[in-house]
Amino acid sequence: MKALIGSGALTLALLLAGCGDDAGNNIASGQPVSTTPLQQVEAPNGDWTQIVSETADGGFMMGNPNAPVKLVEYGSLSCPHCAEFAAEGGEKLKNEYVKSGQVSFEFRPFLLGAPDVGISMLLRCQGPGPFFRLTDQLYAEQRNWMQGYQDLSPAEAERIQALPAQQRVVALTKAGGIDQFFRQRGMPEQKINSCLADPAGLTRLAGITQKAVADIPNFPGTPTFLINGEMVEATASWELLEPKLREAIG
Repeated sequence: MKALIGSGALTLALLLAGCGDDAGNNIASGQPVSTTPLQQVEAPNGDWTQIVSETADGGFMMGNPNAPVKLVEYGSLSCPHCAEFAAEGGEKLKNEYVKSGQVSFEFRPFLLGAPDVGISMLLRCQGPGPFFRLTDQLYAEQRNWMQGYQDLSPAEAERIQALPAQQRVVALTKAGGIDQFFRQRGMPEQKINSCLADPAGLTRLAGITQKAVADIPNFPGTPTFLINGEMVEATASWELLEPKLREAIG
């Protein structure tokens, strides 16, 4: 399923939206993966995974900014397939590929479901340093916080739906206990409230999703991967993506 969420069009119809097409996930297995050790590019601080920066396209990039292979993921924090990818391949992607200096990894948020909005706003407010650590934790606990949305009564869902867009973001964030997730990790209440009340942040997030749909014909859903600017089809799992990364490295 594709999503396009503007700052004035946040609907509860997207509250429990699933990921994109399952075509990439139904392929039995990926190609054989080369076991040749990757050539190492020395990092200025000794570890490319500790170098994270915000990109001009609105994502956060980990690794060598001059890496010959640039991997981009359009991901939804509420998407189970994205969580599966993070669990299955996240550590190897970072510890083998990004650490080598041969691959950089950029995550761009895609607003697939209404919960993604507040979560992504709070995540971005924390800045580059903890971005990937918090993203991994959100995926690891996804089933727990998604339960809060699944448990919403019809009456509560209708109440949230009737709120103005910005108040809707706040209400949805609290419905899943996402504010508590960030509070437990040291984010002050005042910062949580100011981030969720930032209309420019909401517009920025919506723009990233809108640009993805505009730039990628027949956007397949999440996760979607680009290697050196080109979408790689049928690679919604680590097993399918890794051979493509190896092929790009050469």
